[in-house]
Amino acid sequence: MWIRHWRPTLLVFSTCLLWPICSIAQEQTTSPESSAGASKKKESKKQEKKLIKELGPAYDSWLRDEVPDIITEEERRAFLGLSTNEEREQFVEIFWNRRNPEPESATNAVKEEHYRRLAYTDEHFASGIPGRKTDRGRMYIIWGPPDEIETHPTGGMYDRPLGQGGGSTTTYPWELWRYRHLEGVGENIEIEFVDPSGSGEYHITADPCEKDALAHVPSGGASLSEMLGRSTRAGRFSNSSGTTCPMPLGGVTASANEFDNLDRYFRVQHAPEHFKDLAEKITSRMVPNQLSFQYRADFLRATSDTDLVPITLQLRNRDLGFRSKQGVQSAVLELYGRITSPGGRVVQTFEDVISRDIPESLFESSRDLYSIYQKSVPLRAGLYRVDIVIKDMESGNIGVLGTALRVPRFDEEKLDASSLILADQIERVASRQVGTGQFVLDSYKVRPRLSQEFSGADKLGIYLQLYNLKVDETSHKTKVSVAYRIRKDQEEVWRAMETEDHLHQGGEQLTIERLIPVSALAAGRYTIEVTAIDLLTNETVIRSSDFTVKPTLVKPNAY
Repeated sequence: MWIRHWRPTLLVFSTCLLWPICSIAQEQTTSPESSAGASKKKESKKQEKKLIKELGPAYDSWLRDEVPDIITEEERRAFLGLSTNEEREQFVEIFWNRRNPEPESATNAVKEEHYRRLAYTDEHFASGIPGRKTDRGRMYIIWGPPDEIETHPTGGMYDRPLGQGGGSTTTYPWELWRYRHLEGVGENIEIEFVDPSGSGEYHITADPCEKDALAHVPSGGASLSEMLGRSTRAGRFSNSSGTTCPMPLGGVTASANEFDNLDRYFRVQHAPEHFKDLAEKITSRMVPNQLSFQYRADFLRATSDTDLVPITLQLRNRDLGFRSKQGVQSAVLELYGRITSPGGRVVQTFEDVISRDIPESLFESSRDLYSIYQKSVPLRAGLYRVDIVIKDMESGNIGVLGTALRVPRFDEEKLDASSLILADQIERVASRQVGTGQFVLDSYKVRPRLSQEFSGADKLGIYLQLYNLKVDETSHKTKVSVAYRIRKDQEEVWRAMETEDHLHQGGEQLTIERLIPVSALAAGRYTIEVTAIDLLTNETVIRSSDFTVKPTLVKPNAY
């Protein structure tokens, strides 16, 4: 795996020592937008409207109607900050000069092509609004004419590919544009537009099945998977990929990579960035993955629209570079993490210096143990990309991770639950530590076992939060029953129950934490299932996770 934009010099937010005697770093968590921030944003919008009014008709038209799809946000802000028409005229001249492929030429081919595209879109794509304001017009202005267009102006019969469920249906008017290459997006890019209203107003879509005119007709346009009884029409509207396609056939998925497809969908709607910061260009380079580490993300409700996402990383001590000093072996790692939206907008970043100190007397016995690190970040529900880079300062080895992160939206009305965390340590923390520090979730320290492997001498820790419990109006308490089941090869091998008498019940949120001995379990692969029932509403929520019992004593984590 490779990643761009490695930053060799990192700002140090905190230092975390991954050892029992170390002091754990304070979390540098960015909180959700405060009311003061919202007020500031509102004031900023008012100021921008005021500045636009001051531009006058000519420059307002230039900004709104001529270059909105190709001007960068930095250029836009700079233009709005100008105070005289002379400065604005100079800005427009510089704007086009920057884009001139031949600065010494009297003509600017890019400028001429841009205005040709504006004229073309207004002539061919207008539909009650100027063509340049439509989705097809914007794509044409940004990327130019496609290499190939498949057009269906009246819709009609359509045979779905097997990756979209197969079978025939009838479609709304639609178009498919193909580009061999789009800078900053990729190769062989397809952009689809659909006109469900039949008004000529085509809009861009990330769902290849939005054009299905019979999707809501019970007896029409059935897919092969539906005709074979392998799926139902209702299942189209609960796809995790966000599309409304029927179940695919032949082992072909409707979306080979959900995040990449959404990422391309957002990127094609923005002009390529040609003027990145010089410092970023200098420090950007391809980075080989030389340092392996494990990764896990969990999800807990923070507010009505925000999740707390603990991101946990684990490295094997044997892979780290240590240096001996005064009877202690020390390893130092620099970590940089970035979370972005599918369109590339940076949502969160975090940086840390991680120290690992081991006394010389314990060094050899600790080589096969692990060090663990955790960062908790608040995120709204949605799809993101997580990029993490770790650099070993002694060996120079670099580890990289790039993966999709889907943050769930917790139901606000009915019983719901957090991730089920399997841990090797669950303990209460002092009141002054509640909600702060690594591994601290509310009033508990919960250290995940990323390998989910346990020996017979270990205890299996379970941590789960329940949300939206019904509170009895008379007793002002909740009434919950919790069942624990462990299965091996679908056969139940252990079961336990907890009723309201044994659970600390009060408000609409309840924390389940329990340590289960696994000494009675033979070596092998198991599934643990936690079932919670709200006895006042009869609502049920189930969470499960796999784990392995090892035949010999294994302690995979050291801290």
